[in-house]
Amino acid sequence: MAGRPWWAANELLAFLLELVASGCLFWWGFSLADNPAARLLLGSAVLAVALVLWALFAAPRARFRPPLAGVLAVKALVLGGGACALYGVGHPAAGAVMGAVVVVNTVLAETFRRRPAPAG
Repeated sequence: MAGRPWWAANELLAFLLELVASGCLFWWGFSLADNPAARLLLGSAVLAVALVLWALFAAPRARFRPPLAGVLAVKALVLGGGACALYGVGHPAAGAVMGAVVVVNTVLAETFRRRPAPAG
């Protein structure tokens, strides 16, 4: 990591985006009902589905490792879903910004992954 500060910064941003997307998905699910118990149930259910998908297919130590297209599809679903969730709770500008940051972060992550680490 010492020789790759931009890679490390991008990885930190990716982790923060995962946390933000999780929170946004819970918030969106929470906003779907009026009853407090139903709100908690829906928020938790949406979050649980996202976390299970991530853990199975997209996490660094995922249980299953599909081809890159499959990993990117799960990332698009969860991280893009977080951006859409922001839009769904009434924050369209924040959702658009989050979506753009997710795309740039993912493109950079793939670029860094294909480039070898500097020697030294």
